[in-house]
Amino acid sequence: QVQLVESGGGLVQAGGSLRLSCATSGRALNNYHMGWFRQPPGKEREFVAAVSWDTYYTESVKGRFTISKDNDNNMGYLQMNDLKVEDTAVYYCALYSIYAHDRRADSIKSYSYWGQGTQVTVSS
Repeated sequence: QVQLVESGGGLVQAGGSLRLSCATSGRALNNYHMGWFRQPPGKEREFVAAVSWDTYYTESVKGRFTISKDNDNNMGYLQMNDLKVEDTAVYYCALYSIYAHDRRADSIKSYSYWGQGTQVTVSS
């Protein structure tokens, strides 16, 4: 069974930075593509970024967020710079198999494994 644990969330002022980490275990991370999603207060979970055979970002975070994946250490990261109040959300990392077909990296339905989430709060 694959397990994911996010960390690195917290309270930060607008314009600040945070680096989220996703520790994975159970199976080597090089068997998976990784995505980050977020759920703002009172809203649906939404795509933020993914790394599969390419990297993908939702438009609102392009140029500010960077996703990365360290297969040797089974870790994933989301570097978030120039944070805005609207980035406030619970952030989740997720995985789906590199052997899966017909999956979209920006679709929640593609992902088989999820972490518990980490809260990011950006104050004005």
